[in-house]
Amino acid sequence: MLHQYWDREEKLKFMDRHGIDVSFVSSANPWLDFLPFQDAQTLAAQLNSDLEAYCATSPAVPAAPDVKRLYGFGLLPLVPGAPASELPAAVKQLAGAHPHIRGIIVGTRGAGAGLDDPELEPLWAALAETGLVVFLHPHYGLGAQAWGAQDNGHVLPLALGFPFETTTAITRLILAGVLDRHPGLRILLAHSGGALPQLSSRLASCIDHDPVVAGRLAHDARWYLGRLWFDAVAYGAAELGFVSEAIGRADAYADRARVGESEARAAGSRRMLFGTDHPFFPPLKETEKWKSVVENLEAISEVGSWSDDDKSAVRGGNALRLFGLLS
Repeated sequence: MLHQYWDREEKLKFMDRHGIDVSFVSSANPWLDFLPFQDAQTLAAQLNSDLEAYCATSPAVPAAPDVKRLYGFGLLPLVPGAPASELPAAVKQLAGAHPHIRGIIVGTRGAGAGLDDPELEPLWAALAETGLVVFLHPHYGLGAQAWGAQDNGHVLPLALGFPFETTTAITRLILAGVLDRHPGLRILLAHSGGALPQLSSRLASCIDHDPVVAGRLAHDARWYLGRLWFDAVAYGAAELGFVSEAIGRADAYADRARVGESEARAAGSRRMLFGTDHPFFPPLKETEKWKSVVENLEAISEVGSWSDDDKSAVRGGNALRLFGLLS
């Protein structure tokens, strides 16, 4: 295995090369999905303990001695067949015993039936109670049949399949009323929320015209964008600006009211966090900076509707607040 996937010194060198003070790290997908519950439970506990030590013994930020350079997203034994009654205890143990793990990383299938499975209600309640951030990341894609016979490498599954998977998973969660029942949940979406910002008005219209779900939610579908967080891994200023505008107008749709777009569009930037896509997609030359990092930083700098303070917050301040790292 390439050392960039696990070696802490390599991670710190990468951060230094790109001017990054603090990073959040996690296990990579597919996480523990391939294991039976008992094995996943044991391995999750071991990996979380290792991750805590990995982060707790990392250097401090020179300008902020109380802040470590590395923090983590832990794992839950959220595998097919996991008994929902045992998940809250795992959440509370993770939150109580691992101060440098400030969230969990989860896939889109939950315990097999999806994140909107009613059996997972105790999980969402425990996550809302502890305040752990839920980083929702795709893995499974749409299936090879969606991409046709032409060999296009990994472009279609990664560029389109991953974001569409995220879009479907979070929309199912919204439609199930999870965010209404657990307003304290803090969910961070990979890849700037996939297609949810672009399709949120279409989603709202479809809900309003469907007798199965028209009266189910407390708010217009667009309102829920303002209750979520989004990474800024979009590689383009226009895309970031659009996502922030979609988030920023969310409060205009409170209580299903139709009052037009919010005047404070830049408010959406407060729920966006810089990301690197590291350790994936390395440059061809050892000395080069990683294109994914450079492009994401350039995109943040070029969003015309964001002030300098907005851009600074997306580069780091928003994450410090979300993860409780500000004194």
